[in-house]
Amino acid sequence: MKQQFAVKQLSIFLENRKGRLLEVTQTLKNADINIRALAMAESAEFGILRLVVNNPENAKSVLATEGFTVREQDVFAVEVSDAPGSFCNVVETLANKDINIDYTYAFVGDFHKAVLVFKVSDDRLEDAMQALDQKGIVLVKPAFFYS
Repeated sequence: MKQQFAVKQLSIFLENRKGRLLEVTQTLKNADINIRALAMAESAEFGILRLVVNNPENAKSVLATEGFTVREQDVFAVEVSDAPGSFCNVVETLANKDINIDYTYAFVGDFHKAVLVFKVSDDRLEDAMQALDQKGIVLVKPAFFYS
């Protein structure tokens, strides 16, 4: 299941200075790379921009060439109703299997659906996806992001 549903996410380390986010987005724009999902965490000195893009291999390459520090991780995404309790159902399913969520972010898709992206430890990725699948929670195929 891991190969079928794991999504490549890029984490980009950014110094907290004016224009740095613009440099990342311009680099991706110039390489014709589409950002499909993102989250940003920051501190006073730096930020981490997490991206799911349509072409992660090319994105990683062009960003590294431009001097950005980039890491690639496997994450997974689920589609749920855009309704109260949907997020809780996913979190509860993972908690019941003793799977810790490192972080998550979400966006609202079409037709009143939300897409939730999750990062769990690599050694529990398969367990997490299997538990959600068994519970009837829809796992999003990578092609959703890469098209």
